[in-house]
Amino acid sequence: MQLSLTDLIGILGVFVIIVAYMLLQLEKMEAKDLSFSVLNTLGALLIIISLLYDWNLASFLMESIWMLISVYGILKYYKLKKKEENAVKNDGEED
Repeated sequence: MQLSLTDLIGILGVFVIIVAYMLLQLEKMEAKDLSFSVLNTLGALLIIISLLYDWNLASFLMESIWMLISVYGILKYYKLKKKEENAVKNDGEED
């Protein structure tokens, strides 16, 4: 069995998502960590790329939603970080 480049891209995406989940379960990463959302976004994107060449609607929907949720996690991370930076900045001005 010979794998195509798009198959390899999809398999890489699967491994990226599995590694993120494994690190979460091993408590090496937290769900709120930026790296967790980035790995999930990257993994889903790689799987979507492979699906564009070997179409499967159910898998495409799953990975698209997975990626959207992960992008939400990235945006949430940066929003929280900005809020924390503003709080520190405001605390420094009160002194």
